[in-house]
Amino acid sequence: MQVLSANWNYPTNIKAGAGRVKELPGLCREMGMQSPLLITDPGLAELPMIDQAVHDLKTAGLSPGLYCAIKANPTGENVDAGVCFYRDNGHDGVIGFGGGSALDAAKAVALMVGQDRPLWDFEDIGDNWSRVNVAGMAPVIALPTTAGTGSEVGRAAVITDPENHIKKIIFHPAMLPAQVILDPELTVGLPAALTAATGMDALSHNLEALCSPFYHPMADGIAIEGIHLVHRYLPRAVADGSDMEARSQMLVCSTMGAAAFQKGLGAMHALAHPLGALYDAHHGTLNAILMPYVLKANRSAIEEKMTRLTRYLGLTETGFEGFLAWVIELRDQLGIPNTLAELDIDDNDSETVSKMAVADPSAGGNPIAFSRRDYQRLFQDAVAGKL
Repeated sequence: MQVLSANWNYPTNIKAGAGRVKELPGLCREMGMQSPLLITDPGLAELPMIDQAVHDLKTAGLSPGLYCAIKANPTGENVDAGVCFYRDNGHDGVIGFGGGSALDAAKAVALMVGQDRPLWDFEDIGDNWSRVNVAGMAPVIALPTTAGTGSEVGRAAVITDPENHIKKIIFHPAMLPAQVILDPELTVGLPAALTAATGMDALSHNLEALCSPFYHPMADGIAIEGIHLVHRYLPRAVADGSDMEARSQMLVCSTMGAAAFQKGLGAMHALAHPLGALYDAHHGTLNAILMPYVLKANRSAIEEKMTRLTRYLGLTETGFEGFLAWVIELRDQLGIPNTLAELDIDDNDSETVSKMAVADPSAGGNPIAFSRRDYQRLFQDAVAGKL
């Protein structure tokens, strides 16, 4: 079995390998943190890994705090409360510890602790990012406990605006965490269903990045290998959660997906974002369900890429049909639902969903510029299972 252990500085400083969570106190000191605020979700906050991390920080002479009042789809109120907690307790840095929700909340809190504008003023529209007082931002260390979002190497945070029932992307280049620890031991306890859903999210990031029409050969190369890692290791990670090689490689795949999607995302995410905001459904599961429907709708623009991809993956059936068949087979193998209806989502809100999808920033990276009617049809097909 291959044992992964490495230090990388692309796209940021990354410590990869089992047991490397023990390096957290030293990284805090290197970054000038004496009183870091560890941000996680309520479920993880009850687990021994968080107690151990806090204990190790205290043993090293640091004074950590713990904030975990965040939802599965973190809201602006969660971020505002985290900022108050940070300021009230005199913290000097942020540790994001958890899945995509915890990491996004952590990055947003770190951004906002030194700002005098409201959170939504930094939504990823135009040059809003230039409003940020960079000197006021807190340093961030990220430790993912799921292999899916890649938020640990992202320059943005997806935060829900519950008043308007919409997910908004908060962006600034300096939101990229300065240090990342990819420790597969932190993912071992993740249930099989969540391992599958988050792994499919990693696949969606790599796949949509590859299909995006923009020119970025480096992102293409990363995306292709990321898809290869999903093909080889996701079924293993789901079948045996203690398979450390598979866990390690899926963490790497997740990070690769987020590095690649700076090239762009597409219609999967353009639909998943509003559906997550409206129905509070799991983001990775939504992308997994939507994947074959979006692939088929994009066929005319991506067929050549899918042919090359099937050859690289070594699929028995090559070409677009071969790749689509593999995606459907993988979903079935992992127990992913085939339709949105299985998540209790109907098409009554199809007008609202399509309007939100066409306006979502991810829509700009789709290989075909779908209209509002296209998105409505896609959504209805995914509800009904019409492929």
